[in-house]
Amino acid sequence: MTVRRVVPNIPTDTWEESRQFYGRLGFEEVMNHGWIMTLASTAVPGAQVSLMTADRTAPVTPDMSVEVDDVDAVYAAVRESGAEIVYALHDEEWGVRRFFVRDPSGRVVNVLSHR
Repeated sequence: MTVRRVVPNIPTDTWEESRQFYGRLGFEEVMNHGWIMTLASTAVPGAQVSLMTADRTAPVTPDMSVEVDDVDAVYAAVRESGAEIVYALHDEEWGVRRFFVRDPSGRVVNVLSHR
């Protein structure tokens, strides 16, 4: 299993102000679904942050996202470990296959692969 990127999910009710703040740090918009916007470094595209009002396709808003090369293998390993699955593995209409798991500190991690 290979991790491709890790992205913090930053809750915000100040969408435009947050985008401008991170823009001053060198991030620019690379994705926007209206409820989640991902900003990436102009110099290092894999360095990203996501701004979220709320996750509109899941029951909770995750604290971070981890993109992996094989989400099905990670899901199997996590289930076998006995970790709490917060949102079961499935395909989203917007192009990812994902699940949510709670880490030992209580944080919710969105584990995904792009389809």
